[in-house]
Amino acid sequence: MAIELAHEPDARRYTLRRDGALVSVLEYRDQGASVVFHHTVTVPSERGHGYAAQLVEFAVDDVERSGRKITPTCWYVAEWFDAHPERAASRAG
Repeated sequence: MAIELAHEPDARRYTLRRDGALVSVLEYRDQGASVVFHHTVTVPSERGHGYAAQLVEFAVDDVERSGRKITPTCWYVAEWFDAHPERAASRAG
């Protein structure tokens, strides 16, 4: 089982593919100094395997490297930050 995580800036999204099939997507809006993570979705038949959590961690790592902050308006991303207080410095506001 091959997992591929990618940033697709032209589509303003991060993706997770398993064996080439799209499994999870995190969409964002670029606000300059910050990035709004506004929608995360996993294919219903693939839920419960931690794919969205892997994708959010990948996206947070990517935004951290750019020196910007994240505004989570997606409930899943907000709950991910609540579960990872060690990453609070990446959260805007």
